[in-house]
Amino acid sequence: MSRAEEAARRAELAAAQERGESQRAQLLIEEFVADARARGLPTEPLRATLYTGQSVKTDKVGWYLRKNHSLAIGDDGSYYVLTVPGGLRERFTGVKLTPSPPPLVVGKGGRDGESGSLSDFLAWRLAAE
Repeated sequence: MSRAEEAARRAELAAAQERGESQRAQLLIEEFVADARARGLPTEPLRATLYTGQSVKTDKVGWYLRKNHSLAIGDDGSYYVLTVPGGLRERFTGVKLTPSPPPLVVGKGGRDGESGSLSDFLAWRLAAE
């Protein structure tokens, strides 16, 4: 097997592992949404932050996962990263969010206190009623 074939195989295996983790994370999110609704945890309109630092409205509602409002779970069970590209137009019109594949570890590789298990973030949000 050539180096290129080995590299392609490793990339394929890594992508498959990432897809599996996202599927497991999605199950946690679906459970969270059901629990949040059962507890009557209110949703709120989600706001995103442009790369330039301005806060803008979005087309989604849900629950923030981080205190800095950089991640959220939509009421539709989607995982959203709330730091987005944009410019002057987005400051006035807002942004349309697209879901991201959810990770099992939020902020992997980040500083202490900024990363952790998705299940811990979801439990924190449920407890923060």
